[in-house]
Amino acid sequence: MERAEEGPPGARPWYLGAMAASDKALRKQQKREERARRKAARGPSVLREQFWNLPNMLTLGRIAIIPVFVWLTYDADPLTSLLAASLFTLAAVTDVVDGVLARRWNQITIVGKFMDPLADKLIVMAAFVMMVRLGRIAAWVVIVLLAREFIVSGLRTIAASEGMVIAAGQEGKWKTSLQLCGVISLCVHYPHPLDMLWATYVVDYNKVGKALIYISLVMSVWSMAVYFRAFVRTIGGAKSRAEA
Repeated sequence: MERAEEGPPGARPWYLGAMAASDKALRKQQKREERARRKAARGPSVLREQFWNLPNMLTLGRIAIIPVFVWLTYDADPLTSLLAASLFTLAAVTDVVDGVLARRWNQITIVGKFMDPLADKLIVMAAFVMMVRLGRIAAWVVIVLLAREFIVSGLRTIAASEGMVIAAGQEGKWKTSLQLCGVISLCVHYPHPLDMLWATYVVDYNKVGKALIYISLVMSVWSMAVYFRAFVRTIGGAKSRAEA
């Protein structure tokens, strides 16, 4: 019998190279499977679990539209004023929708609790600043409204650091509703006809917006006083229980 051709002296047999390549591919496959098992054991990442859900995306959307809103209100002719009011209305609607979805789908997260009020305050502050720039509302009104927000937020932070929760009163919800409607009316600003089926009226939205903002100013100061009283009572009760 003739011997199989062995090739030049010192060369590796072909079957040894094939075995080495097979072993290398097997090790790669085992590493991939091990990484997959570790990833499955860890579960979803904190970022994905806390951040990537529809309610939080709606909240981020409210923050993302702020530059567009500012651009629309920069010159504020009748058309862009109407578009800015529509955009602010959309933001107000998504504020309600994301809260409902988060509760219904059990997607209330720490990130959402932080971003939701932050997004609300950012777009409202942007709207107030632009309304002052356009001369549609007095600066002192905006200063009082923003000061109220900072004071209540500070009290809420102190209470939370002490492990206490102070629920917002109904007057605070009225304040928010009046404030949002007032800002929307101030954004529209110009008189527009309003068809009521039986008659058509020309509405001066600037006057309507100012009236709503002034009412919300009274409600803001009132709700701040109510919240401060609740804060003092809660702190005093906690101190009494600690001394007992």
